[in-house]
Amino acid sequence: MNIYLPIAEMSVNIAVFLGMGCAVGFLSGLFGVGGGFLLTPLLIFMGVPSAVAVGTGSMNIIATSVSGAIAQYRRKNVDIKMGIVLVAGGVVGSAIGVSMVKILRQIGQFDLFVALSYVTFLGAVGGLMLIESIGAIRRARSGKTPPARKTGQHSWVHGLPFKMRFHRSKLYISAVPPALIGAFVGIMAALMGVGGGFVMVPAMIYLLRVPTSVVIGTSLFQIVFVMAATTLLQAMQNKTVDVVLALLLIVGGVIGAQGGVMAGARLKGEQLRFLLAALVLLVCLRIGWDLVSKPTEIYSIGPVIGSTTP
Repeated sequence: MNIYLPIAEMSVNIAVFLGMGCAVGFLSGLFGVGGGFLLTPLLIFMGVPSAVAVGTGSMNIIATSVSGAIAQYRRKNVDIKMGIVLVAGGVVGSAIGVSMVKILRQIGQFDLFVALSYVTFLGAVGGLMLIESIGAIRRARSGKTPPARKTGQHSWVHGLPFKMRFHRSKLYISAVPPALIGAFVGIMAALMGVGGGFVMVPAMIYLLRVPTSVVIGTSLFQIVFVMAATTLLQAMQNKTVDVVLALLLIVGGVIGAQGGVMAGARLKGEQLRFLLAALVLLVCLRIGWDLVSKPTEIYSIGPVIGSTTP
């Protein structure tokens, strides 16, 4: 059964997009990410315009993240105070990102920018996470004790001003790094249609030294509010949010997120990081191949570069 998408201006199969939403929701609950890094490329591969895929992906991420965040909160894996700081920075970043989307669409370079951004960020983050997770798994199998994180150990982060005590994360650090991380993720949310979990999760683990169990829940908490702000701004300024498409993805996503949380509880931290890294790299390779491979249709009809028509 097909349904027409008014903003994307295309007809799609309902079952296919429900299944897509379910798969992305499962990843949200499993890894503590919004799933946008997978959803946006999938929508583009299915023929949805890049701008609509980015804007609509933001709306879908809200629903999947809410479901996952509630489940994580019940497990007491959310640092509310840390999340509020991340959200404050994220809202500012999303406003900047939405303005950048408008400019890139006007000069006709948005599609290329999205593809290059995905290849760059997914490749870098996925590669680093893969190397670290493999090392952690090898140490676990050999019986070696992983290096402990000493509570009294200080880094350059501890020398920054505006210190706050985050009780759930057992940290006393400056609020500046979390706010900057949130702002960067907010910009990515607007430009790439992602929740930013694939950047936030490793940044919170390795830079801020937040426990992995708390990182997942706090990441989802931040994603909910930042993506809500991003979706609102995208709909008002760029008119790129297709509500019909989002509803299809949301129905499947809410169901899949609960299954992801239950599956994640059975895996160790290093195993979760390895699986996330592998998935990130696979998506990176797929997008990279599209950039360098010869298109099936060399010529296409589209708006003139420099035109203000979306």
